[in-house]
Amino acid sequence: MGNVEVMDTPFSVTSYTVKTIEDQGARTVADVLKNDVSVRYATSDGHPFENFRIRNFAVNQNEMTINGLYGLAPYGHTPIEMFERVELLRGPSALFAGMAPAGALGGTISLVPKRAGEEPLNRVTLDYISEGQFGTRFDLSRRFGEDKAWGIRLNGSFSDGDTELDGQSKQRQFLSAALDYRNDGFKASLDTYYSKEKFRGGTPAGILFSNAVGVLKTPDASSNLFRDAYGESENKAALLSAEYAFNDNVTAFANIGARHGKVAGFFTGSWARVSAADGTASLSMSGQRMYEDNVNTEAGLRLNFMTGTVGHEMTLQVSRLKMDYGYDATSSSGIINIYDPVNVAMPALAGSALKWSDKTFDSLALVDTLSMLDDSLRLTLGLRHQSFKVDPTAAGIAVGGEVDYDEHAVTPALAVVYKPWGPDISLYASYVQGLSQGNSIRMDNGYVRNHVFAPYKTEQKEGGIKWNAGTFTNTLALYEIEQPTLISFASGAGMDATDDGEKRVRGLEWNIFGELSDSVRVLGGVAYAKSEQTKTQNGTYNGLAAPGAPRWQGNLGVEWDVPGSNGLTLISRVQTSSSQYLTSDNTLKLPGWGVMDVGACYATKLQGRNVMLRLNVYNLFDRDYYSGVFREGAAIATIGAPRTVSASVTVDF
Repeated sequence: MGNVEVMDTPFSVTSYTVKTIEDQGARTVADVLKNDVSVRYATSDGHPFENFRIRNFAVNQNEMTINGLYGLAPYGHTPIEMFERVELLRGPSALFAGMAPAGALGGTISLVPKRAGEEPLNRVTLDYISEGQFGTRFDLSRRFGEDKAWGIRLNGSFSDGDTELDGQSKQRQFLSAALDYRNDGFKASLDTYYSKEKFRGGTPAGILFSNAVGVLKTPDASSNLFRDAYGESENKAALLSAEYAFNDNVTAFANIGARHGKVAGFFTGSWARVSAADGTASLSMSGQRMYEDNVNTEAGLRLNFMTGTVGHEMTLQVSRLKMDYGYDATSSSGIINIYDPVNVAMPALAGSALKWSDKTFDSLALVDTLSMLDDSLRLTLGLRHQSFKVDPTAAGIAVGGEVDYDEHAVTPALAVVYKPWGPDISLYASYVQGLSQGNSIRMDNGYVRNHVFAPYKTEQKEGGIKWNAGTFTNTLALYEIEQPTLISFASGAGMDATDDGEKRVRGLEWNIFGELSDSVRVLGGVAYAKSEQTKTQNGTYNGLAAPGAPRWQGNLGVEWDVPGSNGLTLISRVQTSSSQYLTSDNTLKLPGWGVMDVGACYATKLQGRNVMLRLNVYNLFDRDYYSGVFREGAAIATIGAPRTVSASVTVDF
């Protein structure tokens, strides 16, 4: 849809800017999205992968987009230094972003790279994070050439040292370069990055519970159950973008991006299964070697024209994402007490990753936004034809890799924005769909037939109101999302399955952001969501709450420029979530939680140079709490981070 103002967007969206990112000391996308009431982190804090739950649906770390393209964000943490904005489009969005690698039904996280500004920038930051992480960052940019047509922006960081997890250390290296060119109607850019992360001496745990034991008290968030765990991830990517405006009515665009990523170590599958009320647990340790080689291409036209008194903003887009994925793992087990952990030996890693799947996502989309009544009424209509293929005959596929899959689907969208009282109040309604890979059933697994289900179509209906009060904005969204699920029925020799199952989420979200006065800014909201299993196997769980789905979530962040301080800003943020079930049968429940973060920024000058001092304390009261659920149905509870202190000094030279 191009660059569209929030008030003209018929969906619930929020954009987090670089100022918010820097003032809060965020280092990854997960740190930024802690501001959002619709989002909760779905892995234990400090984990090498970043996964999320948005509107009570899972969104994985490899499902972020960079400039609208999937497959380019790195394995593991996504460094934030190279991005100007983190944008969140809530709900499924297959029409606008295409089918995400794993569906991303709760929302789309879009990352917008930095560009060189009009003025030169020479910025260096030194930072510290408890319990002993020291680092440095730089941000350099220039524009040059005739009319400053060329621009370059370089970002880099390095950090090393101990973390809040007892005995663990981490090292992080990152470098990005953004080159852009603009001349009349032509624009082009090249974004590249290299990222490498290492950890030694442990990794955060997920805790599994059973009905026999129940949910036990949260262990100390800094306790380390896998003290011999280690890992390393490495990513490098490049994205080339270009567009040319032939005139005011026709613009052509094209993008191509590629990424190579690999990991080796204990990234997934390391759990503690509690077996006794004293905290005794069996450990499951899994070490992986994985790689991913992705190429994403897209091209299209944007057309602006009139038919009578009706304006049209039309986009025709074709895209292809190819993903070559490799995997191998080793595993072992052990016994530990989650309240008094000792060293347990990790298994040796496999020698190399085996080619596991070869996927192709092809799509063709047409979207038209019609503007009427002096742009007070905007109607968006769209269709996307999406095909998804897994080729098990591709050269080198390992035994046990993904099975054959070759299906397609058409996803429509319909949305309207109406401004009955001028530009400051928008009423909107929309219908969109999301796509995720349909399940496969096999006779090898006990079913009576081999069958591949078509991609599941998740439907969202949403309506709301947006109010721009000048210096701050309120948005209110009412939505319903219905997701198909697999139901197995009968047993033994007659076991079969259907895709007629369903999970339904009905929610209400209120978001506010902006300035309440010249010195006070707010960012936050309240979300209510009823997540229900509506169609389950034999109706057993019909009407029960879906796991990993708190009814209430709340966020409130406040910034206050202290009067008379000449540059001092105080920051606070509160996050809360109500209780949530761990299992589909609703027998295990995690208690609700709330944490507070505080901070301060002080802007001053030193020998004529701009200097910014920042101090942030996360989880101020050092609360130990279960932050959520990693995976529906697996009863895996995640653990929030302990109290963490970060400090930095930034100087513009």
